Amino acid sequence: MERGPEVSVVLPTLREAESLRTLLPRLVAALRPYRAEILVVDDDSRDGTEGVVAGIDPPGTVRLYVRTGTRGLASAVLEGAARTTGPILAVLDADGSHPPELLPALLEPVRRGDAELALASRHVPGGAPGDMSRTRLWISRSAALLARPLTPVKDPMSGFFAIRRSVLARGPLQPLGYKIALEILVKCRPEPVVEVPFRFEERIAGESKLGSLVIGSYLRHVARLYAYRVASWGRASRTR
Repeated sequence: MERGPEVSVVLPTLREAESLRTLLPRLVAALRPYRAEILVVDDDSRDGTEGVVAGIDPPGTVRLYVRTGTRGLASAVLEGAARTTGPILAVLDADGSHPPELLPALLEPVRRGDAELALASRHVPGGAPGDMSRTRLWISRSAALLARPLTPVKDPMSGFFAIRRSVLARGPLQPLGYKIALEILVKCRPEPVVEVPFRFEERIAGESKLGSLVIGSYLRHVARLYAYRVASWGRASRTR
């Protein structure tokens, strides 16, 4: 009887067809040591993503799910998780800023049971933010500073991670915007967490989605997480 995948990789996309042409073959190669499934969750890009996925060899190596009427990276990750089955879930960006060659270093601690969550981090020794513009670097550092009281993790803004799937059932995940890892860290409390150093790379093609709407969404998300944390403290005190 054929065994199911041990690793499910979810790749959220929005107008990333050009990046995928380069990224997907690298991703397939990085996952060769594993029984893995790759699911591209596309927010109705209409940019040729379907053709790129269909052209990956061997056929069927990568699946595509196109969402209509809903957009957002974090919600795409959760929908992708619901449509895959591997006990370990991995997530990375589709623009090439997250090198897929690092995936084994994230997957192995989770496979061995040394971590429930392995997070690629720019802010531990050996990691680096790459060639970000000063503005983007300032935004990234400010966002991390806002989240610091919520988690001891040094790079909670990272969207590149591997996690044991069962951990996701611990919290009422209702992410807003892009930062799904921060939502998981606050609500599911994976333990232990391993941060693996990585260098943030320039996107392969296309334009960054970072803008005022994304920043506003992040601020609302952080406010919601603070409210959740305060409510959790209240519930804990009443049960003592």
